Amino acid sequence: MVEKMNEEVTALQVGDVVTGQVTKVEDKQVLVDVGYKTDGVIPISELANVHIETASDAVQEGQTLQLKVIKLEEDDLVLSKRAVDAENAWESLYAKFEERVTFEVIVKDIVNGGLVVDLGVRGFIPASLVEAHYVEDFSSYKGETLTVKIVELDREKNRVILSHKAVVEAEMETKKKEAISSLKAGDTVEGTVQRLTDFGAFVNVGGVDGLVHISQISHERVEKPSDVLTEGQVVRVKVLSVDADTGRISLSIKGAQPGPWEAVADKVKAGDILTGTVRRLVAFGAFVEIMPSVEGLVHVSQIANRHIKNPNEVLTVGETVQVKVLEVNVKEKRISLSIKQTQEEEPEVNEDFSQYQPSADTAMFQLGDIIGEQLKKLKK
Repeated sequence: MVEKMNEEVTALQVGDVVTGQVTKVEDKQVLVDVGYKTDGVIPISELANVHIETASDAVQEGQTLQLKVIKLEEDDLVLSKRAVDAENAWESLYAKFEERVTFEVIVKDIVNGGLVVDLGVRGFIPASLVEAHYVEDFSSYKGETLTVKIVELDREKNRVILSHKAVVEAEMETKKKEAISSLKAGDTVEGTVQRLTDFGAFVNVGGVDGLVHISQISHERVEKPSDVLTEGQVVRVKVLSVDADTGRISLSIKGAQPGPWEAVADKVKAGDILTGTVRRLVAFGAFVEIMPSVEGLVHVSQIANRHIKNPNEVLTVGETVQVKVLEVNVKEKRISLSIKQTQEEEPEVNEDFSQYQPSADTAMFQLGDIIGEQLKKLKK
């Protein structure tokens, strides 16, 4: 038996790859039976190509491993698991890199600048390649499974750079194309407000963002999108246009809502007295808002009980006025209003001259006029 062991000892050389079974897992090393006269030792530094806290993070007792002999002196047999893992990994990694395939990895560690994964060799996902959006804190990523693709591979430098962002962006692009092909002008769909700007809101509909211009947010005037919308809010939108070539989608929130004129027929009748706000003054009259986004025209002849040449003689923009509804035409979106018919008419001045007695000065003035007229006739 001793002679057989000696034969086995002489058969082992540094660099050999052997198969062994884990007999004991300690905190910082693992003992393995490879058929040698003593168990081989795998130091924790040779268990994995990434940092691990304890040996049990990498192997379990009874597990069969492929190992490389890295030291052989008398009874001292030191083995490496990570060396074999690395040898096996590079061939697979190059195949994945050339074929541009995606695959899943588990985040083993978080370091300054990114995430570390174990691929048989150390793989690194830079912070800028983790997500399509900015991530401030990566602490929650440890232990998470991410789908990645290899973006850089250099065996001589032992460099493997991975990207989860590239996978996410590719998925987003696929969803975008699918969404664009499924949308058409006139559709009414549900979306989520993703981002607010001064000029409108970007709403995600089926995986693609479309723009709701500020003028299309509400039937009422909107100063800032943030006054009426919040990020994450679910809204119904109407598709105004889809440009498959540029990927631009134009949406409308107000287009998916009942228009203000739809309620006019039920709420506004000829003869009604309403309160409104002067919105515009033009040469021929004044436009008064009587309901949100519903304006009626007060013709210049219906503004006051006296003759006026221009509406701005008696009205100002923003002024609140009482108006009487003269006519409603919902089909043509026209309402005729009157301000003067809500006011009391100014009394007419009827002067009575029957008791008038001219003064001496007035009589002389009138007599002079008569004599002057007669003299003119004589000269003729």
